[in-house]
Amino acid sequence: MSVIREADLIASVADALQYISYYHTPDFIQAMGRAYDLERSPSARDAIAQILTNSLMCAQGHRPICQDTGIVVVFVKVGMGVRWDAQRDLNAMINEGVRQAYMNPVNKLRASIVADPAFMRGNTKDNTPAVIHTELVPGDRLEITVAAKGGGSENKSMFEMLNPSDSVADWVLERVPEMGAGWCPPGMLGIGIGGSAEKAMLLAKKSLMEPIDILQLQARGAHSKLEELRLEIYNRVNLLGIGAQGLGGLTTVLDVKILDYPTHAASLPVAVIPNCAATRHVHFTLDGSGPAHLQPPDLNLWPKVTWTADASARHVDLNTLTREQVQSWKPGERILLSGKMLTGRDAAHKRICALLDAGQPLPDGLDFNGRVIYYVGPVDPVGNEVVGPAGPTTANRMDRFTETMLAKTGLLAMVGKAERGESGIEAIRKHKSAYLIAVGGAAYLVAKAIRASRVVAFADLGMEAVYEFDIRDMPVTVAVSADGESVHESGPANWRGKFAGIPISVGP
Repeated sequence: MSVIREADLIASVADALQYISYYHTPDFIQAMGRAYDLERSPSARDAIAQILTNSLMCAQGHRPICQDTGIVVVFVKVGMGVRWDAQRDLNAMINEGVRQAYMNPVNKLRASIVADPAFMRGNTKDNTPAVIHTELVPGDRLEITVAAKGGGSENKSMFEMLNPSDSVADWVLERVPEMGAGWCPPGMLGIGIGGSAEKAMLLAKKSLMEPIDILQLQARGAHSKLEELRLEIYNRVNLLGIGAQGLGGLTTVLDVKILDYPTHAASLPVAVIPNCAATRHVHFTLDGSGPAHLQPPDLNLWPKVTWTADASARHVDLNTLTREQVQSWKPGERILLSGKMLTGRDAAHKRICALLDAGQPLPDGLDFNGRVIYYVGPVDPVGNEVVGPAGPTTANRMDRFTETMLAKTGLLAMVGKAERGESGIEAIRKHKSAYLIAVGGAAYLVAKAIRASRVVAFADLGMEAVYEFDIRDMPVTVAVSADGESVHESGPANWRGKFAGIPISVGP
């Protein structure tokens, strides 16, 4: 009979969250390496190179893969023979592990969780509480899978009650283009079929904890209808040509996972949840002998890919930027930004636009005239860093504010990730602005371009405050030009139908 000590569980959860903040799983690294070798789209290949380079940098430097260090999701299997040496209940022990992981001064992780979600949305400051799913199972051990799920991919989750005669594959193929690129492809699709509404969603999330093995499945052949469905969806999604970061390319998904459960005769619940390029999860078992020990992956697993800036990239000085220069940028053009740039996300935009709409001045020192804004919520710095990992957030959440920002502040351009919506593109076209994208999933790499950082306004918002970054050669791509042309439309259109099936080789 195992006796699980409170301190061992807390330490194991904390260590696991630190571990997954900077280590991709080996199967993901190998799959991304194969995607890089397969890719023929220059834009997608560049994005994958940034993701792989960032991944190795994080593994070596023990800093977060992505600035969005996630909402913690924990799957717990409690053996019915387990005994406890603990004062806290199970959820409290897990949440204490989360708190310690996210407040670790050596590698502090970004606190993204807000309480009172429909109203005040106050940050809990330590990323608690986790979302915890518990099962009682035979045995005398504690099995735990810890995941950190980014908001960009979680926001693209979809669910529908289909008719029993409907095609699951067709429904998924209709939904994936609607996801856009905010989930930071290439990644995985988790699909849950059956049960009830909430069961299908849970199945989809659990499926994402499984290893990437689509190549092995292809090599041996499908042994069930579900495996046939995995292969069908995998190939059909990649034929869409969405590609890395939605720029158009051959690989949109690295794998498709499916779990199912019996359901009502009148129902066909189906859920799809994507995992992004910052896929983070790990499994461990406690048997009473002490905390879990997680073995670091062999750094030789990473492919020999080192991102370097395109020699043809245009160098842009933000300190002397003019509207005429912005209007000269071409869709898909690669740019290296240097100079001073402001930041802002949802909460800051909401405050700024409320002030502008009320005819009130912005806070002292906050002036967007002739400036560029970066949609980012960085990780706190440690050691001698000026800022922690600082990758882009999904830009279309700011579409509702874009017309006001461009019309009333003198803002010239914006930097984020993924596509803009119709209203955002129309505002860009109307004001002859532009929208640039940085690579989601390359946050540590991007942060290396930031030479100085200071808070300009709304310090109470924490990571959502307005910062001023002084940057040098930050890599971006023109996603929407001043005439409203979007590479998130033209790129996938150019690569649609060109995926030729998954490669035969299944070696590392």
